[in-house]
Amino acid sequence: MDVLVFGAGSLGTLAGALLARAHHVTLVGRDPHVSRVREEGVRVSGAVEARTTPAATTEYDGSDADLVVVTVKSFDTSAAADALATGAFDAALSLQNGLVEDELAARLDAPVLAGTATYGARLVEPGHVECTGVGRVVLGARGGGTDPRAERVGKTFRDAGIETLVAADMPRRRWEKLAVNAGINAVTALARVENGALADDPGRTLARRAARETARVARAEGIPLSNRRALTSLAEVVDATAANRSSTLQDVDAGTRTEVDAINGAVVERGEKHRLDVPTNRTLADLLRTWEAGRGVREM
Repeated sequence: MDVLVFGAGSLGTLAGALLARAHHVTLVGRDPHVSRVREEGVRVSGAVEARTTPAATTEYDGSDADLVVVTVKSFDTSAAADALATGAFDAALSLQNGLVEDELAARLDAPVLAGTATYGARLVEPGHVECTGVGRVVLGARGGGTDPRAERVGKTFRDAGIETLVAADMPRRRWEKLAVNAGINAVTALARVENGALADDPGRTLARRAARETARVARAEGIPLSNRRALTSLAEVVDATAANRSSTLQDVDAGTRTEVDAINGAVVERGEKHRLDVPTNRTLADLLRTWEAGRGVREM
């Protein structure tokens, strides 16, 4: 399989490096990371050990591929879609935070699959990514049901040794992932703690409130996500990724823009549409946006 990974940050690099064990992979990212990958390949350490040599570039040239895996930050989705619209793909898979698949689908000719990934990833230095926890990639048709293209993409990931499930209920799983991210990301970033700190109070209660609000908004959107399912998933991810520093915490550590708009902000926006009050998500979003404004990394 010829695979393009668009967005070679922590998760994109990990996914691309592991896919390169069985496929021809090209990473699209930024220097100095890309230059190091071209020169020396990618070293994967931690829970998974590997060294692979995917191709790497800072500029996508419109080349075709069997599959494009989109792993850019949610706020870069529009720019990614513009660039990818110049190429041709059999399928596109989003492994991004937030509910961004529809934005990709509106711009690409290729069918866009929804996906979630609970592998932990941290970019240690250019050319070196740490797998901080083995999770699972779950993917499927973004509208639900079965899709032979999803089965082929699932096989692509499994052939590379990546734990993968092809699911028929991706609309619920997308919101379940949002509930987990709403509970974990902002709280860990603001408190400067690893995910495992949310196994106990007061972080546990705060995270559960955010996840419960998200499930309520999901149901208003017609998605059958119960509070119990959202809270169970939150607890499972906290336990499985206890040593992880969430992607939002990594952004705060680096002093860069976070994905708060696509996570807690999205819960607030959808809640307003249904006249639902989501005070925990609103407070978390406002706090992170205040931090971004103070750092000068927020686009107003």
